[in-house]
Amino acid sequence: MDASELVGGANRILVYGVTGSGKTTLAARLSNLTGIAWHSVDDLTWEPGWVAVSDDEQRRRIAAICAGPSWILDTAYGAWLDIPLPRTDLIVGLDYPRWFTFQRLLRRTLARLVDHRPICNGNYETVQKMLAYDSILRWHASSYARKSARIRQWEGDPTAPRVLRFTSSRQTEAWLAGRTQGSPAR
Repeated sequence: MDASELVGGANRILVYGVTGSGKTTLAARLSNLTGIAWHSVDDLTWEPGWVAVSDDEQRRRIAAICAGPSWILDTAYGAWLDIPLPRTDLIVGLDYPRWFTFQRLLRRTLARLVDHRPICNGNYETVQKMLAYDSILRWHASSYARKSARIRQWEGDPTAPRVLRFTSSRQTEAWLAGRTQGSPAR
């Protein structure tokens, strides 16, 4: 199966999932397979020093990308989900179990604390950031149900873009290897 068949000919792909599901990694892999430009949403929404980009500027940046003929986004924040969704050809939904995504997120966060690997615009994980009120671990806890429900809602909505919903990393890997098509596509 070639890359175009893998994504059903889609040119505008939204990789959406719960925090810790591997959206960024999958989006980068899809970009490599398809040749479609991938845009890291974290790089678009966070400046160095963990300075949040204003909502208006985030919307402007996302609108500029989504005006193009092809793109891959590795998430969509609720504040501007209305921008990419009408132009999206395919949603790849990573709807993995809460325990799986949380342990994956915790391991990733701890590894980044140890190896000081930079993330999104040169920012780093810190113990203070990990334990903060707005930490990514708390964000996972508070946003998991909403994101999972959104994927299932899109999957059942005939007016939504085509959805491939994966409930395990094995399903996702099998799809990437061309062994399965994921959930029924419309």
